[in-house]
Amino acid sequence: MSDDPAAARDRAMVLAAAVLFSTGGAAVKACSLGGFQVACFRSTVAAIAIFLFLPAARQRWSRRIWPVAAAYATTMILFVLATKLTTAANAIFLQAAAPLYVLLLGPWLLGERIRRRQLAVMAAMAAGMALFFIGGQPATAIAPDPATGNVLGAVSGLTWALCIVGLRWLGRGVADPGAATAAVCGGNLLAAAATAPLAFPVVASTAVDWATVLFLGVVQIGLAYAFLVRGVARVPAIEASLILLAEPVLNPLWAWLVHGETPTVWACLGGAIILGATVVMALTAGRRS
Repeated sequence: MSDDPAAARDRAMVLAAAVLFSTGGAAVKACSLGGFQVACFRSTVAAIAIFLFLPAARQRWSRRIWPVAAAYATTMILFVLATKLTTAANAIFLQAAAPLYVLLLGPWLLGERIRRRQLAVMAAMAAGMALFFIGGQPATAIAPDPATGNVLGAVSGLTWALCIVGLRWLGRGVADPGAATAAVCGGNLLAAAATAPLAFPVVASTAVDWATVLFLGVVQIGLAYAFLVRGVARVPAIEASLILLAEPVLNPLWAWLVHGETPTVWACLGGAIILGATVVMALTAGRRS
């Protein structure tokens, strides 16, 4: 690892992005607006923030970005709905299982064959996901329907995997990393448009609700992506992927500190297995490259 101050700054930016992303669970639960309302207003603010913060979001629009934007938009909506219904830990850990789907989708969408070592990683991730559905999880005021939330969280892992595959597809043969930024901005616009019919009217809200929405859009998404885009361009992919694992680790911690929300033992075990398998996969990919 280099002692170059510029390299250290870039890694710090990637870590800052992960930390900001990780605040989403606690912030979504702190907002008393409904799930579709949070998803709509959060993405509206995020689209504006990304458009202002990142020049590429204003310059790289094309027809190629919209399938990726659609997958991203679906992930954004599902994450908010899952977080509203189940624990923050369950929502983020189930989404973090996206590498399992990436491995499954790779042969069909990218022509990437599955290696023998990856089969063990896939099996571990599948086992980790299964643990979230073992036993009963009691409903609480901030996690009123864990079973439905867990299903939405698992589906969000699939849509996030489609987004990841799509971003890799955007980068193939095109020296234009700005297309990914435009896809993220467009995805937020799609998420806002798709949820708008279910977001109005807003019957009751507080100043805290709107401050939380602004935080989610400007800081948790907009500023986080600004840090990520600036930092990740010069950080090796293996390092960036491992640094970004701080997000699913910290997300349940903020929910516990702010709301006193405690995940079940099965959820903690499943999350640990998923994160461990992701680390193994990242390290293996790093050795191959």
